[in-house]
Amino acid sequence: MTDSQATAAGLETAKMLLHIKAVNFRPQEPYILTSGWASPVYIDCRKVISFTAERRRIMDLAVAQLEDKIGFANIDAVAGGETAGIPYAAWIAEATSSSMLYVRKKPKGFGRNAQIEGHMEPGSRVLLVEDLATDGASKLLFVNALRDAEAQVSDAFVVFFYGVFSGALDSLKKEGITLHYLATWRDVLQAAEQGSHFPPETIDGVRAFLADPKAWSLANGGKGE
Repeated sequence: MTDSQATAAGLETAKMLLHIKAVNFRPQEPYILTSGWASPVYIDCRKVISFTAERRRIMDLAVAQLEDKIGFANIDAVAGGETAGIPYAAWIAEATSSSMLYVRKKPKGFGRNAQIEGHMEPGSRVLLVEDLATDGASKLLFVNALRDAEAQVSDAFVVFFYGVFSGALDSLKKEGITLHYLATWRDVLQAAEQGSHFPPETIDGVRAFLADPKAWSLANGGKGE
């Protein structure tokens, strides 16, 4: 997949997310994300599960990118992170005739006390799948659980990556993880401007956030480091 194809896929994904109203711009009332960052933008990728045409197209783009970047011949299983990553992992596994797993945030606390659900042989090459990533930190919880179960994990995929907090990809790379994704907030901003989805003052507020997200977060009640 060339850079221009990746850019086109990002913009197409962003347009679909806007179309199904999965994107929220609210600079006047910032969201506080689970990662602690304050953000004027919020995306709900869980909405995709209800829209058949958009879901299928997003998965087509995801599979094409992953086949190009990794190759499914090099993957033994696709693992969804609890809970939002599970449907995406299921769709990717089905489309590629791959084995599927899912990873709990913590062991279930009874029975086998399992954190990894499904069958996985030791040494299996596993692709971690989630819906989105902000600063990448939550991915390591699932990666470590898979590695503790003797999986080999070097790649993760999300539909949407915030792509604004510096060091997010570096922190994953330091742990030996390459993050693959379709769209970022810059794709969404471009698509929103083209489609006149929001008033100009709202777009300006989002642009200010993208120019310096850490300072914007700190000034609006979130963390800044």
